[in-house]
Amino acid sequence: MAKNNGRAAKAAVNGKRTTPSRGPSIKRVYFFGNGKAEGNAGMKDLLGGKGSNLADMTLVPLPVPPGFTITTETCGEYNDAGQTLPPGLMDEVRANITKVEKATGKTFGDASNPLLVAARSGAKMSMPGMMDTVLNIGLSDAVVEGLARLTGNERFAYDSYRRLINMFGDTVMGVDHEHFEHELSAVKTARGVALDTDLSAEDLKEVVSRY
Repeated sequence: MAKNNGRAAKAAVNGKRTTPSRGPSIKRVYFFGNGKAEGNAGMKDLLGGKGSNLADMTLVPLPVPPGFTITTETCGEYNDAGQTLPPGLMDEVRANITKVEKATGKTFGDASNPLLVAARSGAKMSMPGMMDTVLNIGLSDAVVEGLARLTGNERFAYDSYRRLINMFGDTVMGVDHEHFEHELSAVKTARGVALDTDLSAEDLKEVVSRY
């Protein structure tokens, strides 16, 4: 059961589960990057603490990596609709991913020059470490190999990938973290090591294959 759930998470990361496109609607996504931002520090109710402050720092300007914020109202709509995405949301997200691609010169899903993003949740008032986060979004079976070639560090690439599958499975798909930890521990035991950092690139490939 744990392995099947983990594989479902990995399949979703690799683009095998999609959300249907919806029609246009109100503005739900606010971009920031390259010295320009659609929000500011006075929009905490709409953009949350992180989103409004990132927009304000971008306007200073400080060297903030480009990104975008999905509004708190959208989160409310999602919950009110029984955890169904509002119409047009994913179209806005895709449009803003394109903006981030242009700002960084990288492409989401491109194994030769991948754009990796982090999804961080935030309310008007929140404490560090208390909200869900998913890192390394954009990695897949193909992109992880490209990242290994690009960085010259295969271990780094596969460690990043196994962390994505773990976080995505736990946070997005509801697969308990314990299932992923069980597979990681099994590989460490088989290799006779105690620490995650003792695992080689080949060991981490084994961990990913178990997920």
